[in-house]
Amino acid sequence: MIWIAIDAMGGDGAPAETVKGAVRAVRELGIGVILAGDPQAVGAHIQGADARLPGLEIAPATEVIGPDDIPTAAVRRKKDSSMVVGIRMVKEGQAAGFLSAGNTGAFMTAALLILGRIPGVERPALAPVVPSLSSRGTLFLDVGANATARPSHLLHYAIMGSAYARSVLGIEAPRVGLLNVGTEEGKGNEVVQQAYHLIQRAVEGFSGNVEGRDIFNGETDVVVCDGFIGNIVLKSIEGFAHLLGTSIRNELNRGVWPRLGGLLCAPGLRRVRLRMDYAHYGGAPFLGVQGVCVKCHGSSNAEAIRNGLRLARDFAREGVIDNIRDQIERWRELGVHQEA
Repeated sequence: MIWIAIDAMGGDGAPAETVKGAVRAVRELGIGVILAGDPQAVGAHIQGADARLPGLEIAPATEVIGPDDIPTAAVRRKKDSSMVVGIRMVKEGQAAGFLSAGNTGAFMTAALLILGRIPGVERPALAPVVPSLSSRGTLFLDVGANATARPSHLLHYAIMGSAYARSVLGIEAPRVGLLNVGTEEGKGNEVVQQAYHLIQRAVEGFSGNVEGRDIFNGETDVVVCDGFIGNIVLKSIEGFAHLLGTSIRNELNRGVWPRLGGLLCAPGLRRVRLRMDYAHYGGAPFLGVQGVCVKCHGSSNAEAIRNGLRLARDFAREGVIDNIRDQIERWRELGVHQEA
């Protein structure tokens, strides 16, 4: 059985939603879940038969890293926090992976300090799947692990994203694009232009520069950019999804005929909403860390937690980290990591 540790105290809905999601994952996914957190607070949400559920355990942690804590200071000071305890379990081999909906900066800091980077990887990347016309969505990285990037960082994002898409998303030959202001080879600033040539030499399936609209058209499987741009794009996607959903609801409530039309369209509208809902995707892996780490949205409900645990399970069992290590080492030996 694969065991995944989870930060039971991290996120807006913790520990109630975290426990609900963990129980669902144990029952439906055939995995074991270790809930790191205050035993009394966590145990209060484990009721009846769930308390005797094989595959559900609690790892005591006396502290919590809050959303407003300064990442590095919090990780160093709160050594018995639910986040640090959970990541340490991965380091010590007690869990195959770790998931948290808590403080993103603290999560990344703790993962790097405790687990370290995969040899050869200069910067890790946060890589969610975003909705697209493809049923599998588009893997998009980096969305905030690093605000700036050198050409070699973007190369590593492309290598890691391609490896993850192949292993976890089941895409046999991932198409990788570099986010730019135009599709022509000479577009963009100096960093992006140099990255273009590095990725072109190193990554099979590189389809060149792509524009913002190409993230969603289903013609590219992996899109690479620096974390500053990626985070803005990700938040824009979330904002537009909210705008679209609110606008549709408002229009359908304008009278009897719109409501009737809404009832007729309800099945299709539900499928669209599901595709746009972050809970459907579960979370985003930290790629480049020497251990399986998955970050969930801060407002994750039980459904998102359950799907995040599914993602962590798949991440752990498909050997992605070894694949990334091998790919990075291969290209380092060939000197492709050097700036063009």
